Formats: sequence, C-alpha cells, structure tokens
Amino acid sequence: MSSTIYNHRSLQPTVPPAQGPNQHSHVRLNEAVDTIRQEFDVITSDLGILRNQRDEYESKVTSQINELNIVRQSLYELESQHGKIRQTYEEELSRLRGELHALRQGVPAGAPHPPVGPASVGPSGPPAPPPAVPGVPPGPGSYNEPYYSRDRDREREREKDRERADREREREVRDRQREERDRDRERPPAEARDSKRIKTERMKGDTRPGKPFTSSSTRSPPPHGYYATSFSPPLSATDHYSPSLQPPNAKLPPVPGAPPALTTFQGPGLPPPPAAHAPYPPGPGNPPPAGPAEPVTGSSSTLVPINNAQSGGGQFPDDLDPHNVPPELKKEGTDWFAVFNGKVKRVLDVSLVHTLMHESVVCCVRFSADGKYLATGCNRTAQIYDTKTGQKTCVLADEAAGKAGDLYIRSVCFSPDGKYLATGAEDKQIRIWDIAKKRIRNVFDGHQQEIYSLDFSLDGRLIVSGSGDKTARIWDMVDGSSKVLTINDADPVNNDAGVTSVAISPNGQLVAAGSLDTVVRIWDVGTGSLIERLRGHRDSVYSVAFTPDGKGLVSGSLDKTLKYWDVSGLLAKRKEAVANGKKDDKGSQCTMNFLGHTDYVLSVAVSHDGQWVVSGSKDRGVQFWDSHTATTQCMLQGHKNSVISIDLSPAGSILATGSGDWQARIWSYTNI
Repeated sequence: MSSTIYNHRSLQPTVPPAQGPNQHSHVRLNEAVDTIRQEFDVITSDLGILRNQRDEYESKVTSQINELNIVRQSLYELESQHGKIRQTYEEELSRLRGELHALRQGVPAGAPHPPVGPASVGPSGPPAPPPAVPGVPPGPGSYNEPYYSRDRDREREREKDRERADREREREVRDRQREERDRDRERPPAEARDSKRIKTERMKGDTRPGKPFTSSSTRSPPPHGYYATSFSPPLSATDHYSPSLQPPNAKLPPVPGAPPALTTFQGPGLPPPPAAHAPYPPGPGNPPPAGPAEPVTGSSSTLVPINNAQSGGGQFPDDLDPHNVPPELKKEGTDWFAVFNGKVKRVLDVSLVHTLMHESVVCCVRFSADGKYLATGCNRTAQIYDTKTGQKTCVLADEAAGKAGDLYIRSVCFSPDGKYLATGAEDKQIRIWDIAKKRIRNVFDGHQQEIYSLDFSLDGRLIVSGSGDKTARIWDMVDGSSKVLTINDADPVNNDAGVTSVAISPNGQLVAAGSLDTVVRIWDVGTGSLIERLRGHRDSVYSVAFTPDGKGLVSGSLDKTLKYWDVSGLLAKRKEAVANGKKDDKGSQCTMNFLGHTDYVLSVAVSHDGQWVVSGSKDRGVQFWDSHTATTQCMLQGHKNSVISIDLSPAGSILATGSGDWQARIWSYTNI
C-alpha cells in the first residue's frame, strides 16, 4: 500500500513548449513576406498615381497640340485677311493717286485766279490763293493748286519716312539685343566648328512655321518695295530647326558680287514703304546685273569659259513688279503663286495637288520609281504617301532608337522595285525598311558622323551614302559589304569636306558627291578611285543630280547658283588617258550657270525627260529652268520657309517639295 502511494509520478508545471531554431526562422520569414507585401502595395499605389499623371500629361500635351494647330490655322487665316486688306489698301491708294494725278494734269494753263475766302472782301484783303482744281471744291486752308498739294505730300512722306526709320532703328536694336541674349544662352562651351553639323546649319530661320509668307498676300505677289522671295529677319542662334546644328558663329563668307544682305525685316504688322521706290529688288529670276563670265577650273585647274550667253538672256527683269505681271504670266492659288518669265515663251503650267502636314521640319522628299508613292523624312519618322490621293499609307519609326533629343531623318530613298525604303539619320545608321512589313530589314553601320544623302542604283544592287565624316560609301544590298570613298584632298581654304549630297549615275558606273569645301567629286564605282574634281562653286555644294542620260551633272550651292557639268564619256576618257600614260588636262567643263535665286540653293532635280532642271532655295522659292539654255521658265512660291528638299517623279510630271514650314507639297507641271 505504501509503495503505491509513494511510487506515483511527480506533477510537472504546465508551460509552453521550448522554441527551437526552426520556429524562429518561420516567424522571420512571415515578417519578411508581410514587409514585401506592404512595399509592393506602396509601389503599386505609386505606379497607379504615376500612370494617372502620365495620362493627365498626355491629355494636356494633346490639348496643347490641338490648341497650337488652331492658333496656327488662325494665324494663317489672319495672314490671309491681312494680305487681302493690304491689297485692297494698295489698290485704293493707287486709284486715288491716279485720280489726283489726272486732276493735276487737268489744270488749264493761264487760268484766272478766282478769289476765295477773305480775298473776296476787297483790295485790302490778303492775296488770293492759287486757283481751285476743276471738280474739287475749295475750302479754307485747302489750296488745291498742284504745288501746294505736292509740298504737303512731300512733307507727309518725309514725316512718315522719319517715323519709319525711327521704328526700324528701334526694332534693329531690340533684335540685336535679343539675338545676343539668345546666342549667349545657347552657345556651347566649345566654339569650334563641328564638321558633321551640316545640311541645315546655315539655314537659320527654318524652325518656325509661322513666319510670314513670302507673298504680301496669300493670293497675290508682294506690294511695292517688298522682296518677292525672302523676308529673312536678322539671323539668330535660335532659328535652327535642330539643336544639333553648328554654333551660331560659323557664318558664311560673303559671295563676291552678291547684293548686300537685307538689314531690316518688313512683313505683316509693319508699315508699308512709300509707293515711290527704287527698281524692284532682285528676286528669284531677278539676278544681279550680269558680270563677266566666271572662269571655272577643271580637275587640272585649267580655266574653262562658261557659256553665259545662254544663261543671261532669259531671266526675269531686275525691275520686275509682280503687280504688273500680265495675267497670262501669273497663276495664283489660295496660298501660293507662280510667275512666268515674260522674256521667253511660256510653255509650262503648274498646279498644287496636295499639301501634306507634318509634325516637324520636312528634311527630305523622294518619289518611288513608279511615281505612285512619296516618302518624306522628318523628326524620328519616315512617312509614305499615295501621290494620287495624298493619303498617308505608312509610318516608319525605329522604336529601338534612343528617345533623348531629336533624330531627324535627313535622307530617304526607295529601292527601284519599291519594296524597301532606305533612311539615313543623325545617328550615323542607314536603315533598310521592308515597307510591307514595316520592319527593318538590315542596318548598315560604318559612318562616323550624320548621314545626309542616299541613292540607289537602278538595278537595286547598290546604295550609296554621303556623310559629314568626309566619306561616301557604296553598300552592297546582297552581301552587306561596303566600299569607302574618302576625301583626302579637302580644299585648303574650306577644310571641312563633309559630304552633303550623293548621286549614282543611271548606268551605275559613277558616283558624284557634293561637299562643304565647294568641290564636286566623281568616283568610279567599279574601282572606288577618284576620277574627277569639279571646281567652280564659291561656296558649299548642297545638292547634285545626274541627268537621265547620264551625260550631265547639275549641282546646287550656297553661292545661290546652279551649274551644269558635262561628264559625258568621263570614264572612257580617263581610262584612255591612263592607258596612254597621259594626264587629261581638259577635265569636265561647266557649260551653264543658272542665275536667279537670292539665297542658298539647297536642292536640285532633273525631270524624267531631261527638259527641266528644278531647284529649291532658302529664298522659299522653287524655280523651273530650261535644261538646254539655263533660262528661268517659272518661279513658284508655295512655302512659308526654306524649301529644303525637292524631287521630280521618275514616271511623270509631278514635283514634291519639303520645307521648314512643316509641310510637304505635291505639285503637277504640264507643258502647254
């Protein structure tokens, strides 16, 4: 019994079980998961807020863009109304002056002086005033004798001239101060010229599409005393249309023999100049008085005379006044006009077909080989339009390209079969797009600076490119190989030999390249050897184009001229000279000068039938030239800013123009 009492188990206190290391780990893991969940919730909330802000910003941007378009349209409408009112004012003023002149001429000689006013009282009154003009009632203090009227008119004109001069001086001072502030604000630390920033660095004033149209009215040419083509204000560093352009201190040397630069800007909002004016200033087709023929050197520096007899006889007269142009020599649209040269037979008619609005400056335009499509290049995108309907059919943009800053598409070119579009941009790459798939087929890398020009060979096998790195390259579309054409002989005065424009001859044997050092160079495609240097331009060459037969080459330059070079048989002559061990001292000749633009020539093209040479300029005009005589047939004004690029359809009589006013336009031209 006692054994059962004392042999029981002792009671143990009730306590929680001991916690081992596994239980501690589980608790910490739960805490970490909770912390992560809380942070995720916070991030998700922040992301939602950011998305809402993004949507709000996008909505605001869209609204502002719409408002900007409305303002731009209103500005164009106001400009149109202003032009119409000014035209009405000019017509009324001209009519009144004509009536006054007729009244003055109608005063009879030796007419008696009837007394008027106090003179009728008696002999003690003051001398009678001069006789009244018939048909005009006299009144106190209103003597109608021609000499009194003329004196008052002269005095009024002198007062207006003084007031106008004071306003212009004040405006010049303000513009100069604003220009200096802008230049100081935007000048980069290093003022050295960046050789790759070409093609647009000299086209100051090309960013703002709202600059006044070159015509005084959207329906009529400018009034008396206004330039017919260029209303360029004082240049400023802010007028570039791309921030990648060169510093504002890189300026052009004056062109020998060129007219002095316009120092004051007269446009909407400024008082019109007096009706009595000097002869109409030079404009497109109104070249300065012709001087002696300019000798042009070939590759051997041999002087070759230029046939200026052909190029000087058919220009617009220096005193051309568009108001006085006969109706048969003028054609007007709602916001464009064309003036035809009265010194030569009119054989051309021009009409606007489509206006293609863009979101930035239109840097380049190019037709497909069949003429059915037009490609344009602007900031970050290349676009393709149907030339018949004007509808946009395709937009090509590389989403992989960096989003920072601008990326202007400087050149576009269709392959001959129309399947591919080549684009050259500021990022040094050539992209070959499959148009149907809207995808990049391949990318050609190799240039060290921006690419400014592209051209396909007619068989589609080769594509040639020109860059600011002083090279042109020939790329093989099949194997991707390239041949580098380097400029090693840059002009000692203009050391920068960046290539601005390239063209491959119709037979695919020659490549021509225009460069900043004023020289046009020609290479043999087969060997890659340089076979010709065409010297004669006084400033950078910005555009080159072969004639359809391949016998001629047209170049356009910042010296405001175009030149036609005879390159027929060039390759055969060189091979013959090399075979005979002789040097060809003759070189290719410049046989025609095209004179008439008042500012930089930025783009040239030759029609598919070889009849017309067409050029676009910073003077905002497009000129049609007879390719055989270099005479101007027509001057077309249809943009509110520089005409940066033009192209003529290989398949028909269609012209495309691209401008700094954010527009591309399609025109038709027909023989009459």
